[in-house]
Amino acid sequence: MTNSAFPGLSEAHAVRFAEIALGHVTREYPNVITHFLNGLEDARTPRAMHPIFFGSLDWHSCVHGHWLLARTLRLFPGSPVADRIRALFADSYTPEKVAGELAYFQRPNTGTFERPYGWAWYLLLAAELRRTGMGAVGAAWATALAPLTAEIVGRLKAYLPKATYPVRTGLHINTAFALTLSMAYARRRGDDGLADLITQAAQAWYGGDADAQVWEPSGADFLSPVLTSAVAMAAVLPRAEFRAWFARLLPGVADGQPRTLFTPATVSDRSDGTIAHLDGLNLSRAWCWRAIAAQLDPADPVAIQARAAADLHLADALPHLESDYMGEHWLASFAVLALDGV
Repeated sequence: MTNSAFPGLSEAHAVRFAEIALGHVTREYPNVITHFLNGLEDARTPRAMHPIFFGSLDWHSCVHGHWLLARTLRLFPGSPVADRIRALFADSYTPEKVAGELAYFQRPNTGTFERPYGWAWYLLLAAELRRTGMGAVGAAWATALAPLTAEIVGRLKAYLPKATYPVRTGLHINTAFALTLSMAYARRRGDDGLADLITQAAQAWYGGDADAQVWEPSGADFLSPVLTSAVAMAAVLPRAEFRAWFARLLPGVADGQPRTLFTPATVSDRSDGTIAHLDGLNLSRAWCWRAIAAQLDPADPVAIQARAAADLHLADALPHLESDYMGEHWLASFAVLALDGV
């Protein structure tokens, strides 16, 4: 990263983040369950419902904790945590446990379960396991997960054509964030059909955006509605077209405007699960600013502002990944995203 105080994901950072994740991906309680009860028989414990992704307070956080661990293993296969990650995955990605996860998705009234946030993180995990560097064992784990992967890909392909409107919020139902992560999966797996659907959705939802009104942060955001839409467009547009689109979206960026996008959010109570989201906002903004800068000429004043904003947000958030379990169970994944991208 040009002229950045945070040039990328170092092994020291990755090991630190992986240690955090290893401490919570198999921690069943406390747990927040989003669960449709069809009958008394559906009153079950997290582990009974989700044989793999039962930890980390909730399903999606456990999934992206696994992604963090897979990324660490791929980049640093000889690190001090590598064998623990291999043992966890070998125990988790078995046909029996995958069948249990799939059975949950195939229950009645689960069509919106983890849509779209958890779906997108899961697809990023599935793609990570097949990337160069994971080797035959990574491919074997991905093959074991393949039935669940097919289920989630099918759900996303069915959802996008009927989603008339985007969801512009800083929370889990944000559609731009999900499009970006899902596009990374589609391109790595060569799923042109999914990539086309994502491109069509992004252009329909965000292609006409200009002179954006930036009403953020809210008190619950962990994503920037404006910046995530920009990153989604960066994922689907050729570079020159993105540059022209982004200039229309936020014409004052070269002058550091709007100021709120360049100012890290204040986190007043990290034991409050909603307020703690704001540490995640600072990390996800850093990821967005870096992704935007990567589409521009390094000497472009917009790119210079973007890199500086990313560094500022990272410096503010990185010391607080373990301040309380309300952030500890998920923030390290966003730190990896900020430092290493999708």
